[in-house]
Amino acid sequence: MTQTQNPVRSRTFSWSDPATGAAHVGRRGGLELLRAMIAGELDVPPIMRLVDMARLEADEGRVVVELVPQEFHYNPLGTVHGGVISTLLDTAAACAVHTTLPAGVGYTSLDLNVKFLRPVTVASGTLRCEGTVLQRGRRTALAEARLTDAEDRLVAHATSSCLLFPLPPPA
Repeated sequence: MTQTQNPVRSRTFSWSDPATGAAHVGRRGGLELLRAMIAGELDVPPIMRLVDMARLEADEGRVVVELVPQEFHYNPLGTVHGGVISTLLDTAAACAVHTTLPAGVGYTSLDLNVKFLRPVTVASGTLRCEGTVLQRGRRTALAEARLTDAEDRLVAHATSSCLLFPLPPPA
């Protein structure tokens, strides 16, 4: 395989030790933890830096994350890769569940059902992904996430089930 003579682009990013933030998970409620990230008291998880997620907003049962599509998000077809879109949807839905959890309770995604509705490119402008909790019980929670482009068109939708579980006491 020969490579074409395209100019090579590069990207560099940094992140903080994820163990520092993880140490707060069992000690703070989910909403308090996310608000500490928003306020800059705690660093965001490395995945947010890797994908280049922007603004984060959190209220009880609701989270919004934003992303400005870039070329490094593209698949071979010249559109944002479905995995990047799924990461946004999973982040918003699961973090919305997290906002409802008290200290000492953790969660993990059980599933993520994604519907891609239109292609996303750099021309789509800032993407806004809003996750909301639809139902939360003692052991599971159901959330949805809606991804819209700069013109407020729905580009993808997801539902997610999360398993809720007690965390071991902090050491």
